Amino acid sequence: MFLILKIFLLTTILTLLHNVDGLFDPVSLGIAAGVGLGAFKFDFLKDQTYCRMAECCNERSIPADIMGLKEELSNTLFGQHIVQKQLIPALEAHFNGKRNSRKPLVISFHGTPGTGKNFVADQIAKKLYTKGLESKFVHKYMGRSDFPVAQDAKLYTERINREVREGLKACPRSLFIFDEVDKMPAGVFESLTSLVDYNAFVDGQDTTQAIFIFLSNTAGVYISDKLGQLIRSGILREDTKLGHFEQILEKAAYNLEGGLKKTSLIEAHVIDHFIPFLPLEKSHVYKCIEQEYKRWNAIPKEGAIENIINDSITYDRTNGIFATSGCKKLDKKVAVEVMSS
Repeated sequence: MFLILKIFLLTTILTLLHNVDGLFDPVSLGIAAGVGLGAFKFDFLKDQTYCRMAECCNERSIPADIMGLKEELSNTLFGQHIVQKQLIPALEAHFNGKRNSRKPLVISFHGTPGTGKNFVADQIAKKLYTKGLESKFVHKYMGRSDFPVAQDAKLYTERINREVREGLKACPRSLFIFDEVDKMPAGVFESLTSLVDYNAFVDGQDTTQAIFIFLSNTAGVYISDKLGQLIRSGILREDTKLGHFEQILEKAAYNLEGGLKKTSLIEAHVIDHFIPFLPLEKSHVYKCIEQEYKRWNAIPKEGAIENIINDSITYDRTNGIFATSGCKKLDKKVAVEVMSS
C-alpha cells in the first residue's frame, strides 16, 4: 500500500512539474524517481508518468496501426492496386516483432502529379504515429524549399546527415519523408547510404527500426507509357504487377535529373521498394471528386461531377485516357461548387 501511495504521489508531482516550463527535464525527474523508488527502472517510470502526458519513442506514441492504414487506403486511394499490394506487406514485415529487421525500410514512390504519392506518405505518418505529421519523430523535407540551390548540394548532404543522425538518436523509430526528390540536386543523399544499409549503427544507436520514403515525379511518363503498352497488349490495368514497372523506375531514378541521379543509394541496392503510382483514368478521378463531396458532407448536384471533370481534366497525348494532373486541385474545385450551391 505504501508503495502504491509513493507512485501516486510521484505521478502527481510529475504532472505538476510537466507544466512548469524549463523547471525540470525528464532525465532529472527520472533520477529523482530512481532514488525514491529504488527498484523501479527509469524507463518504466518514465513510461508510466511523463510519457502518458508527452510524446515518447514508445508504442503509445507510435502504435503503428497498419490495419488502420490498410483500411484507409482501401477506402480513399483509387487506381493504385500495386501500391496497396506492396506497401502494406512491406510495413507489416518491418514492424514484425518476431523477425527483427536487419535494415531501415527504404521506399521510393514514383508517379505523375495527383496520383496519390503525398497522400499515402501522409497517411503512413498519421497511422503510425499518434500525432501524425505533427509528431517530433516524423521529419518531412521538400525539395524546392529545403534544397533549392544545386551548388549547395554538399551543404545539403551534411545537413541531411546531421539531422538524420539527430532524429535517430532521439527515436530509432523515426520516419523521414523526402518530397519533390526530382527537384533536388544530384548527390544530396550521398551521406544517407551508410545510415540505411544493413546492420547500420549511428553513434552506437540501432537504425534498423526507421523508415525512409522518397517521393518523386521522376519516371511518371515512363509509367504511363508502359501502362498504355500493357493495356494495348490486352492486359487489364488491374492485372498489372510491380514487376512490369520496378526496373523502369530504378533505371530512370538513377539516370534522370534529381536527388537520386547516380546516387550510391541505388548503386548499393539499399532502396528496398520502387513503387509505381499509376496514372489515373476518368473513373478514378470521378471517385476522387465523390470523396471530396463526402469530406464536405455534401451531395453533388446532378451533373456536377461530370462538369468538374470536363472543365478541369486534360488527358495525355500518347494514350488519351490518363488524366495529366490526376486528382490534384480537385479539392479546390469541389470546395467552390459546395460553397456556391
